Amino acid sequence: MSIVGIGEEGIDGLGELARGLIESAEIVFGGSRHLALAAPLIRGIARAWSSPFDESAAEVLAHRGRPVCVLASGDPFQHGIGSVLARHVAPDETIAVPAVSAFSLAASRLLWPLPQTTLLSLCGRPLDFIRQHLQPGARILALTSGASAPAAIAELLCAAGFGESHITVLEALGGPRERVRSTRASAFNFDLVAALNTVAVEVVANATARIVSRAAGRADELFEHDGQITKREIRAVTLSALAPGRGEHLWDVGAGSGSVAIEWLLADPSLSALAIECRSDRAARIRRNAAAFGVPNLQVLEAHAPQALEGLKPPDAVFIGGGAATPGMIETVQAALRNNGRLVINAVTLETEALLLNAHAQHGGTLLRMEIQRASPIGGEAVRSLSWRPALPITQWTWVKP
Repeated sequence: MSIVGIGEEGIDGLGELARGLIESAEIVFGGSRHLALAAPLIRGIARAWSSPFDESAAEVLAHRGRPVCVLASGDPFQHGIGSVLARHVAPDETIAVPAVSAFSLAASRLLWPLPQTTLLSLCGRPLDFIRQHLQPGARILALTSGASAPAAIAELLCAAGFGESHITVLEALGGPRERVRSTRASAFNFDLVAALNTVAVEVVANATARIVSRAAGRADELFEHDGQITKREIRAVTLSALAPGRGEHLWDVGAGSGSVAIEWLLADPSLSALAIECRSDRAARIRRNAAAFGVPNLQVLEAHAPQALEGLKPPDAVFIGGGAATPGMIETVQAALRNNGRLVINAVTLETEALLLNAHAQHGGTLLRMEIQRASPIGGEAVRSLSWRPALPITQWTWVKP
């Protein structure tokens, strides 16, 4: 099997090896655009991707061991088909010949060093993924999957307080139809944008911009909530106890506003999370918060725990923010956790604290007591003094499954 990258310049940009792989293939798979670009070289059967795409990937794999060629845009391993096939085939049964990626072409047009640039694929994904990367001074290159995406990104930037950001639309890079246009997000009015485009953003924030901190313990005010939220200081300690590691999966049980699951996802793009919340209004609020923080991939399950936990993807970490005293809750999540998985429970009430003390006595783990005090004004208008006001103390139990 071979995987060949092809650019907008078509076969003129292919080397001898890539040309030979296409010509000798019994079947050539690719998108309609790829097959049209490579048509002069195709001697075998040309087969366009079907929908859903998973069926096409399965068909490619069904021909393992035969001279089959898969065409991809630019570098097949930059958010391309190569990344999908690599999960199923070994390097010694595959020949991959990449072309120049859209990211590299865009960077060369803008003179942007790629190591200092955020690279995103928004192809078939919510544009909200860009939100977590909107930091003043950041440079973002985003692959999109449609002609309307650049205008929608500009609109998103304006709504989030980044309307002065510089936005560049790079269309059909590397081919005869290449076009590069720039403007401010607030002044975006490009018409007839090509469906094949890359969007570059130089982020500029105004005074009201929604900037998501890089550290755990984001401001409570950034979350929409009804009071059911793990407060920022406690949340930072809780994320530390959950200890997210690459590729791990979290259950946030009794998620409330979803703040813990959202901050878990912000720690690394490889992470996944499921927020379990029985109230429909809160479940809807969690989805809105996830989109606003740029992690719309947060899964939300509107159901009662622990009954709803059976049959779910096993977690590497579990946070119980509400409902720890529900009969069978702790035992259910302990059984579901993968080996070396972490369980973290925060208690505010004496009843739940007593439950955690008993769990600690039975299973071990660590107990932590947290008391936060905030300075706030006291007195009337004439006298403005500050005094410490304590928040409710929190008892936290952390247990690691052997």
